[in-house]
Amino acid sequence: MKRTFSGVQPTNNLHIGNYFGAIKNWVDLQSSHECIYCVVDLHALTVYQKPEVLRSNIINVVKTYLALGVDPKKSIIFQQSDVSAHAELGWVLNTIAKVSEIERMTQYKDKAAQHAQNINMGLMDYPVLMAGDILLYDTAVVPVGKDQKQHVELARDLSERFNKLYGDTFVVPAPLIKKEGCRIMGLDDAGKKMSKSAPSPANYIALLDDPAVAKKKIMRAVTDSGTEVKSGTDKPALTNLLTIYSLLVGKSIKELEKQYTGKGYGDFKNDLADVVADFLADFQQKF
Repeated sequence: MKRTFSGVQPTNNLHIGNYFGAIKNWVDLQSSHECIYCVVDLHALTVYQKPEVLRSNIINVVKTYLALGVDPKKSIIFQQSDVSAHAELGWVLNTIAKVSEIERMTQYKDKAAQHAQNINMGLMDYPVLMAGDILLYDTAVVPVGKDQKQHVELARDLSERFNKLYGDTFVVPAPLIKKEGCRIMGLDDAGKKMSKSAPSPANYIALLDDPAVAKKKIMRAVTDSGTEVKSGTDKPALTNLLTIYSLLVGKSIKELEKQYTGKGYGDFKNDLADVVADFLADFQQKF
């Protein structure tokens, strides 16, 4: 049985994009893989954290894992900082990582552009610590979104480099990216990924949003020109909403398009709002 490892930073604002892009995949893997899922609190320290808030967020993320279906009888769940070997291996990997390859990391470049005067070494070194997280457990498969694929590729490169220098030590990991749901876009801007750090809460549906608030967010979500409920490259906003609907009800986008033939955006969004509200109510009851 192949081993898989993944983790989420502790935050009180996890959203449906985190569920569809990561945690839902984790749950699905439990029947076929040896699963290790982490609360990556060391990664969270790249920005200032109030200690009492961080402690609370760590607990809430574990509660979120459990409420969404991560089963402690099938998966190992732990806090990153409780295992000092994460930081230790991260340091060892720093000795073979190249500054130039870290500077090419897309996420680092994006954040560096946003905070040019306030870049700390932790932010730059984030991908190397992530490589340590992965390699520490002989991970074969890493379920990630497309935006994290580059980081898994760095872990592959570092494992191969280390093995060449010092002999076979690490398993070379591979990314596992689901075709559907791996990248949920913002409700207010379908050109950007749904993000808990977005300037407006209208961008995302938090898992702890009041269901009534979530319904309003869906109803106010941007749509594309026209009235036909159909996906396509010319309809990025509607495609995003159809993807969310599809993942929640287990129907294909084609089935949903057929279901709403002859109906408008209003009918579609009303139904989606109800589906989202029901999902949140069920999650929050378990949380």
